[in-house]
Amino acid sequence: MRTDTYQHPDHYLVDELLTDEHRLIRDSVRQYVKKELSPIIEDYAQRAEFPKHIIPQLGAIGAFGPSLPAEYGCGGMDQISYGIIMQELERCDSGIRSTASVQGSLVMYPIYKYGSEEQRRKYLPKLATGEWMGCFGLTEPDHGSNPGGMTTNFVDKGDHYLLNGAKMWISNAPFADIAVVWAKDEAGKIRGIIVERGMEGFTTPETHNKWSLRASATGELVFSNVRVPKENLLPNISGLKGPLGCLDSARYGIAWGALGAAMDCYDSAKQYALQRIQFDKPIASFQLIQKKLAEMLTEITKGQLLCWRLGVLKNEDRATTAQISMAKRNSVEIALNIAREARQIHGGMGITGEYPIMRHMMNLESVVTYEGTHDIHLLITGMDLTGISAFR
Repeated sequence: MRTDTYQHPDHYLVDELLTDEHRLIRDSVRQYVKKELSPIIEDYAQRAEFPKHIIPQLGAIGAFGPSLPAEYGCGGMDQISYGIIMQELERCDSGIRSTASVQGSLVMYPIYKYGSEEQRRKYLPKLATGEWMGCFGLTEPDHGSNPGGMTTNFVDKGDHYLLNGAKMWISNAPFADIAVVWAKDEAGKIRGIIVERGMEGFTTPETHNKWSLRASATGELVFSNVRVPKENLLPNISGLKGPLGCLDSARYGIAWGALGAAMDCYDSAKQYALQRIQFDKPIASFQLIQKKLAEMLTEITKGQLLCWRLGVLKNEDRATTAQISMAKRNSVEIALNIAREARQIHGGMGITGEYPIMRHMMNLESVVTYEGTHDIHLLITGMDLTGISAFR
């Protein structure tokens, strides 16, 4: 069982930009991760199993919907606090952060933002504690980067809707109590609808044989003539801007989170380089190792400043989709590069579960693709710069 000796890199004293509350939240979540998650994560990843017993713990530390209002049992924190929590969770494992990110940004956020007051009161308090878990149904077998092409649909049957279709690559699906599903109505408009576990015709087969996000549960959502009560329709949104608004919130969390994975890889590489002796001295004394470490820290520092500034803009409700895309893309790219360089520094030990490097590297291969692929985010920035869409 690995002892977590992580030390937070802060070369530009970014901590001084945080409030006392931010630092308290960060330290509390970090202590929880070190005590409860780090000692078990390698074992669960090796077994490709999600540690379900941590769900109420994540609820207790405020990881589910931390920035949503306290009146619904949520944290009532600001956006920087949300980012910090995601960073600390992904510093441990991307799959754990994904579980919390989906719950807060992709399930609780749309219910709060687009739902009725009755829906908020019914679902949010139980989702905040983890008593209920949720998932987000957008991606389909034939429609990933083009969600507007979805074929999942529902028709009005008088006193209920009849839902048919399928979604895939859905985090939390195998154990979710509810699913926020995006489907087309009879007019072809995309709407959000809440599907509950136990509704006849609704199944969630698990996705197996993953090399990535092994400590996270992934599955499909299959709808075969599912009768959904009309009160489960999200009343305050229609069109693709509904799910894309949720993705903005989740991508913001990923920007902070992936940076946490980068920090963990850097810290592990630095500690290993100082301890590993070759040619009668620590390998940290060699120029090429120092070059790798210096470049890692430089990219982490730039990422810290980018995420902090994005958090300020989010708090002011001024962050744009393009700005969020840039931060998500940047954080994941540098995290992947840092993980690969860290693996080199660890030598052969870098592929073992004794160190977190290979697990982070495999996880990040999912993070670089989901909620907007690496190239799609580049094109979002390109469209923002030129005013021309390259998607059509």
